[in-house]
Amino acid sequence: MSLIFGFFPVVLFLACLFLLDSFKLVKSRILVSCLVWGVISAGISYLINTRISSALRIDFETFSRWIAPVVEELIKLMLMLVLVKRRQIGFIIDAAIYGFAIGTGFALAENIYYLINLSVGFDAALAIVRGFGTAIMHGGTVALFGMMLIEGVRRSHHLFVSSLPGLVFAISLHSAFNQFMLNPLLQTLLIITILPATFVIVFNQSTKNLQHWLEVEFSNEVEMLRMIRAGRFTTTKSGTYLSTLKNHFSPEVLVDMYCFISLYMELSIKAKRNLMLRETGFSIIIEPDINEKLTELKLLRKNIGKSGEMALLPLVRMSYRELWKLNQLKK
Repeated sequence: MSLIFGFFPVVLFLACLFLLDSFKLVKSRILVSCLVWGVISAGISYLINTRISSALRIDFETFSRWIAPVVEELIKLMLMLVLVKRRQIGFIIDAAIYGFAIGTGFALAENIYYLINLSVGFDAALAIVRGFGTAIMHGGTVALFGMMLIEGVRRSHHLFVSSLPGLVFAISLHSAFNQFMLNPLLQTLLIITILPATFVIVFNQSTKNLQHWLEVEFSNEVEMLRMIRAGRFTTTKSGTYLSTLKNHFSPEVLVDMYCFISLYMELSIKAKRNLMLRETGFSIIIEPDINEKLTELKLLRKNIGKSGEMALLPLVRMSYRELWKLNQLKK
């Protein structure tokens, strides 16, 4: 029974989060990597905590309240930063699932350690507190960090700046949990009540925002690409704006800008189409020349330069979400 209480709740919670992902944004290989990193980070944290505790000679209670949360959260969150840096996460939903998977791996490794070293003392009460409380807390801190990080980079903030609020929040939540200001069972009850409700509310709102983003941008981009291919782009407001740039850029750069917009619209539409196919349960479509087109887009972006890219901001915003979206097209 202790094994069930100690290990099953956090795995079940992760499975429920995975099922809430209607757009199938989560990739299995990354999810497994997050679980593995959670286990590894638990081992690294144990080694670092042991060395710091021995060097500072702090009692266990004080150490677990103030120092351990900082060490553990910093190590757990590293993979989330790497995934965002490589544009493997696009929305709050997948950030929360990947983050909770890291915390799940960490909690499972930690509970195995307690089970081995407290074979007699690991009773049902401790298993409940650790399985429903501590384990869910470990997953929740990384998930909430990931959600805040994605929101920050979506607003075009620097990765480091975007990570600070979530890092402070994760450490504070972990430290507050370790204070045990309330009865451990009551504290566990609060964790398993508040966190799931928070995730459901955030997921529902994120799904609505994602659907709105797809519907509005998809129709606008389809119309713009249709006008470009019909040779009527210059009659549109976007075409009129592009023509006003002829006094600021050379003809060659203007041609590259036009090609960049056309190719970007085509690839963006295909990326959104694949997201819609995933949501409805169909297989995504990957054209054989997609990598070549992505390479061509990258070269065009380089040719127009930063000044050209800034000039095209009213038409094309190469923000984090747009770059993530195109990254999903890679074979």
